[in-house]
Amino acid sequence: MCAVALPLLANDKTVTFNIPPVKIPVSVKDQRITMLASGVITLTAKKQGLNILDLQLNADLSDLQQNMTALLSEQLDKDDHCGDRIAIQNATLTPADPASQAVVQLHYERWACAKVLGRQQAKRIIGGNAVMQMKLTPAVEEDNTELRLIPEVGPIQADGSLGEVLRSGTLGDRLREKIRKAVLSALQKGTDLSATLPPAVQGYAKITNAQFKDAGSGRLLVELDGEIQITNEQIQALSKQVKERVGAK
Repeated sequence: MCAVALPLLANDKTVTFNIPPVKIPVSVKDQRITMLASGVITLTAKKQGLNILDLQLNADLSDLQQNMTALLSEQLDKDDHCGDRIAIQNATLTPADPASQAVVQLHYERWACAKVLGRQQAKRIIGGNAVMQMKLTPAVEEDNTELRLIPEVGPIQADGSLGEVLRSGTLGDRLREKIRKAVLSALQKGTDLSATLPPAVQGYAKITNAQFKDAGSGRLLVELDGEIQITNEQIQALSKQVKERVGAK
C-alpha cells in the first residue's frame, strides 16, 4: 500500500501513500452510524527543505443518508405545549454534484396559551404538513481544516397558510438553519482529519477544496483536496505509520 521503501522517500517525487479506510462513529438518536473515510497522499515536490504532498480524502456518507430522518428528528422534533410542535416525518439527502439535496417532510403546529376563567387553555394557531427542499454545498473554513455548508433555499410545499409562514416568516429560516447545522455536525465528524490521517501529518494538513459526489446508485461521498508540508523525518514516520495501519487490517 506504500509505493516505495523507506530509503527512497527523500528523493522520489512520486511516492504515494494509500490511507486505509477508517470507520468513524457518529451517535444519532441513541444509535451509532458509521462513516468510512480513506485517502491518498502523494509526494509532488520539495520546497525550502520541506516535502510538498497532495492530499485527497473521501468519506462515504451512505450510512448518514440512511439515518437522515433520525438525525433531523433528534435535532428538530419539539413538543411545546404553548409554542411550536414539530415532528420530522421523513428526510433524505441525495447527491447533486458538487452539492447535495436535502428533502424534509415534517408536521408543524403552533399553539398559544391563555387563561380562561382562571384556567390555562391551549389553542392551535396554525398547523399542517410541509415538504422543504434545500441544496447544501460544501466549502472550506478559513482555517483550512474544517468544512462548512452553504445553503440554498429550495421549493416549499405546505398545507394552507403554513406555506406562507414558512416562505416569508422566520420559521422557515430557523428550520433550514437547524437542518444545515445537523448535517454539518455529522459531516465534520466524518471528515475529521485527526481521525483519518496518521499522527505524522496531523496538524500539517490544509484543506483547499471540498465537494459532494455521486458514488453511484445515489450513494453520497464528500471529497476533500488539500496539501501537506512536512520534513524528511516526518515523511519517514508517515511511511512507517501507514505500513502499520495496513498490517493491522
